[in-house]
Amino acid sequence: MWGCAAGTPLAQCLMACVTVFTGRLPSAIAGLRGLGRVAMAMLMLGLMVSGLAGCGGEAQWHETDVTGSLPALDFTMTRASDGKTVTAKDFAGKVVLLYFGYTFCPDICPLTLANVSRVLRNLGDKAKDVRVLFITVDPNRDTLPVLKKYTESFGPEVVGLRGNADQIAALAKRYRVAYSVTPEKDGKPYTVTHSSAIYVFDQTGKVRLLITSMASPAPDVDGATADLGMLIYQGGSPSFWQRLWQMV
Repeated sequence: MWGCAAGTPLAQCLMACVTVFTGRLPSAIAGLRGLGRVAMAMLMLGLMVSGLAGCGGEAQWHETDVTGSLPALDFTMTRASDGKTVTAKDFAGKVVLLYFGYTFCPDICPLTLANVSRVLRNLGDKAKDVRVLFITVDPNRDTLPVLKKYTESFGPEVVGLRGNADQIAALAKRYRVAYSVTPEKDGKPYTVTHSSAIYVFDQTGKVRLLITSMASPAPDVDGATADLGMLIYQGGSPSFWQRLWQMV
């Protein structure tokens, strides 16, 4: 059963829950422009009743709820798209997905980012409220131009970030991410290993969810879409009633 986190305004709760249950709520309501305001008010009342019935109590997530288990988003890295030094503050107001990988990854990274791209497409216009931060763990080979070209292939919401060895190690430790880079030596190939999970932070930088299925052949794309949609709506979207009346 879906729910809204404690303290979430009623309007946001209703909008998020009805969207989850019915798909694209604004699109559905747009087809009801011919209804008078009295009829529209009756529709609102019905949505309120059904929304409250399905949205009481704490939010129930498809992904793993890790709220409060890790520190807030904090880093200093170089953005591949423009070479600018950025921090977590540059992404304030966005739902942030934090993922560690490398561009030479033969399977896990491209599969994960391709599935995340599916989630972003499912979000439609709301994808603009999400940023996927791809932190390379292999800065020796992942130059800024290489990283830029790689991340751009997965969509405008995917941002490549590069740091020095100390910056990457500190950030990985902060979020308990394991990785290793072993250069080629004595005939042994260059080897990189890394965790495949994705951390999700809300618009204030607080950690909220852990997504683990994007690297699998059967990712929970719909569940991740619903969870990100809920976080977006909890972050201060226009009220439920404003959206309804604007459609009339």
